[in-house]
Amino acid sequence: MDKGVLAQALGSPAPFGQSQFAFMRGNAFEAKVKADGGAELLRLLYERLGGSSPAPGPEVATPDLSAAGPEGRAARTALALREATAAGGWALLDHPMLALEVAGSPAYLEPDAVVVHPDGRWTVVEIKSFPMIDASADAAKVGAAARQAAVYVLALERVAAVTEGAEVGHRVLLVCPKDFSNLPTASVVDVRKQRAVTRRQLTRLTRIEDIAGALPEGTTFDPACSPQELESAVSAVTAAYAPECLAACELAFHCRARSRAEGAVETLGRSVRGELGGLTTVAGVLAAAAGKEGDPADPTVAALRRAAALRAEALESAAALRGQAREEAAVCR
Repeated sequence: MDKGVLAQALGSPAPFGQSQFAFMRGNAFEAKVKADGGAELLRLLYERLGGSSPAPGPEVATPDLSAAGPEGRAARTALALREATAAGGWALLDHPMLALEVAGSPAYLEPDAVVVHPDGRWTVVEIKSFPMIDASADAAKVGAAARQAAVYVLALERVAAVTEGAEVGHRVLLVCPKDFSNLPTASVVDVRKQRAVTRRQLTRLTRIEDIAGALPEGTTFDPACSPQELESAVSAVTAAYAPECLAACELAFHCRARSRAEGAVETLGRSVRGELGGLTTVAGVLAAAAGKEGDPADPTVAALRRAAALRAEALESAAALRGQAREEAAVCR
């Protein structure tokens, strides 16, 4: 079931998405980077990650990865990776298809490119259209690209585990426009931390079969159902909303409305939730700060009450200053 269709049926469509102009600009930049058999891409990669291998020349292999369906493409990609590693030369795989098990089901992933080095190392290449100004790019965007690349690294490791002489590099190549031009430049991003976090998260995911087995009998997510029926079906699945969901999930606006209605502190962000200990609702936090609820010995409750006292003191001081200013203005008149 497509979450975007479900969100539309629930009346909470996600009003975001990449503009057509940005999409075309990204495609044009990627085509420029990969032109002439990926000569510029390979030059950038060799400058930053070439190691002791000879520089790639015109004989770089560019295997055909076409096949029927994502499963067929993933199998063809795995075969091409094994053949390129056994050949011991440079190879550029353009938009390979990788498979990764997520909650017991296969998820198919398509990185921009994967380069096979003569020494058997595999490097993920991410091509983004945001600029790299003075050799530095927006930290949030680089972080998102690193998390995305870490998933590709995990998927590649499954293939490398059954490929003799293969090793997946944990340093990926990020290619972006240089300054305000359309010329490509690149930097190396170490994704070991993101890989470890993603791997841990994947092991914690509940299998789809278990989620389905816990649903009430007759539950359906058919968009043809009434909004009330769909609301009941979606409510039967536990959701862990956080503001970060707004950037990636089509159901985020629906989950945010539910979270706000329940007064959940997760609506304020995971970091805030982590600071509040056993307080799980905004109403509970406000009551604890006002001294109406909570154990005074609890450090979280004590901190909230101290913050409330400081706020009241600041407001009282501000009110006194405003009153003094009004009195002085009246004397001057």
